Amino acid sequence: MHPLVSVNWLIKNLDNPKLVLLEAGIDVGSYYQKKGIKGRRYFDLKGRFQDPISLLPNTIPNPNDFEENARLLGINKDSIIVVYDTQGIYFSPRVWYLFRIMGHKEVAVLDGGLPEWLRQNLPLEEITKKSQSKGSFTANFQKDLLRSYAAIAENVTSKKELLIDARSEGRFKGTEEEPRKGLRSGNIPNSFNLPYTKVLQDGKYKSIKEIKPLFTKFESKGKPLVFTCGSGITACIIMLAAELVNNTPKSVFDGSWTEWASKKANGNL
Repeated sequence: MHPLVSVNWLIKNLDNPKLVLLEAGIDVGSYYQKKGIKGRRYFDLKGRFQDPISLLPNTIPNPNDFEENARLLGINKDSIIVVYDTQGIYFSPRVWYLFRIMGHKEVAVLDGGLPEWLRQNLPLEEITKKSQSKGSFTANFQKDLLRSYAAIAENVTSKKELLIDARSEGRFKGTEEEPRKGLRSGNIPNSFNLPYTKVLQDGKYKSIKEIKPLFTKFESKGKPLVFTCGSGITACIIMLAAELVNNTPKSVFDGSWTEWASKKANGNL
């Protein structure tokens, strides 16, 4: 499945019985206080779909836990999943990545999300709490899509892969503060900076013609790409952008700058 679908595509497929429409977010309370696209289900990134025992934010959950919670959302092995968020493009690529790393290929992001749906004056519906038939989703963890702290530390010397940081230029260069209190800004040695905002415009992904030049310098080096950011969310935005324009092997450093800077501060580097 193409990683990005349009509002027009969704309109045509909204009544497909295999379609599962997910709204990605971190505040399940606000979800029940607003309207949304017909048939949506809430994908709780901060609740059910992160590792509850990790000291790091937004960590990938255990595959067994992911499988069970995906089933509780009524997701099946053959579901066609489309993810959107209320900010246009922000959380939805993270959900796309999570399903990809759990082995589900029929998943895409709605380009522009809810703002684009509203821009086209399309209808919304009230959300109601209702029971969901349990699905048959099965997780098949794809370890090649994930990089650990140890792998990133080794790559600083080996330079076998290219590490691309999605944070702002100021955070990358250490001239702006990190949003997490007590965490210094800066960058991982031998990494490159590509702020996630560079691949977006007005809450949507830029065109292929505009995105491709952003990755040309990375493609020319002929190495696999690893994406990082502050805590693993916006790294997925540029990973999806790269997926639109090249077939280079890609992965995410899930701990991202939060893990790297914390361990360095504690003398573990």
